[in-house]
Amino acid sequence: MEQPTTRPIAARRGRPRKFSKPSRPITLTLPVETLEALAAVDPDISRAIVSITQPGSRQRRAAAELCAFGRRSIIVVNACRTLERRTGVDLVPLPDGRALISFEDTTSPAALELRIEDALEDPTLTASDRETFEAIYDILKTARRSGDVALLRRNIIVLEGRRSRRPASAR
Repeated sequence: MEQPTTRPIAARRGRPRKFSKPSRPITLTLPVETLEALAAVDPDISRAIVSITQPGSRQRRAAAELCAFGRRSIIVVNACRTLERRTGVDLVPLPDGRALISFEDTTSPAALELRIEDALEDPTLTASDRETFEAIYDILKTARRSGDVALLRRNIIVLEGRRSRRPASAR
């Protein structure tokens, strides 16, 4: 019997691709109010610039929404560092700038819902973060109360690059 062959995943250096089209890094100096206005469009400044200059390229998405495949759905959220910090979840990035929510086996959907509810009581939560937290909370609460939905915890595979150690002479 012939052994199946698998090709190793080609290792890419650096960060994951942000855009599907060719791009290159640049450095900008902008006034603080301009940065704040761009952050209101998208927390990622480069995505905000693209969405303003190419309005048809990216539609405004809900802060959190269900993406269905057959009978199953997952929650997809706008990237939000505060969500990671306040609830202990890990966000797994998707190519469109959104992310999947993943968490350790010790965290249950009920525990996540409670952490989000606690965070919503904090008056210092930014409007953008509050929108994300409220959207996730509403999805979880509606699912929990529904007799037609079961909240299941599943594992996903995440590949994380290791930082290579540079020789002292390269530093």
